[in-house]
Amino acid sequence: MFYNELEEFLNSSLQSHQVLHIYLPDSQISDDGVSDLGSALANCTNLSNLGLNLSSNKIGHKCVSSLGPALANCTNLSNLALYLDSNQISDECVSNLGSALANCTNLSNLTLDLYKNQICTISVSGLCSVLANFTNLSNLSLNLSFNQIGKICVSGLGSALANCTNLQNLTLNLGSNQIGDECVSGLGSALANCNNLSNFTLNLGSNQIGAIGASSLGFALANCTNLSNLTLYLDDNQIANESVSDLGSALAHSTNLSNLILNFSDNQISDSQKFKLKSKCLKSKRLVIFAMYFY
Repeated sequence: MFYNELEEFLNSSLQSHQVLHIYLPDSQISDDGVSDLGSALANCTNLSNLGLNLSSNKIGHKCVSSLGPALANCTNLSNLALYLDSNQISDECVSNLGSALANCTNLSNLTLDLYKNQICTISVSGLCSVLANFTNLSNLSLNLSFNQIGKICVSGLGSALANCTNLQNLTLNLGSNQIGDECVSGLGSALANCNNLSNFTLNLGSNQIGAIGASSLGFALANCTNLSNLTLYLDDNQIANESVSDLGSALAHSTNLSNLILNFSDNQISDSQKFKLKSKCLKSKRLVIFAMYFY
């Protein structure tokens, strides 16, 4: 069922819902409204698929606290898409959300969009601890861009993903945070454990990644032997010639790649290195789609 009016959902037969999509972005929903929404969702005990879009609503601590217990009751969820982007969600909110999701151990598909909130280190570490328990996840999309998550969070995220050994499709949006080389190295090492990963999109644009980070990421990705589709955004970082060469050499060993898209816009790469990078990547004999962006 699809609802874009809160009252209509509140008056529906709650326990009958198995597949539910609630679309309320930019709707100026109040704290009381979210509280009512949470109470209603808590009664949807037969849910297996839930899509909830509350983006751009000025939602803060009180609202997320109302949703947490509701999600904790939905223990049969296998598919969850939660859009809370462009709100006022802080560390405490994310910690509460993570605690609630800990009960959803049957999740196989998870989309969590927390773009452009007020999230820092501590809360994401707690969320990562929860993700580490989702061993059945096959599809994960996580958007934490335009926050302040820093290196500790990225390392924790990597450790969590290392436990998600059944992941096949992964999208990580970590753009515009404060991520440097050390963070990327830890993330890359963890990704090497995701042996079943076939489709991977990683956005690390507008961070502080240099030679060490780019090189270590490349060698880690080369160990993801089942990768067939890779999209990598490293635009607006501190990547120079040597690191691009190392990255290209590593990706050339990803023998199963059929689709490869690389974005290196706004870095410090010479024309000769751009050519060498392209030549190295094209050594992947199975490539069907290949694109690189430098501008």
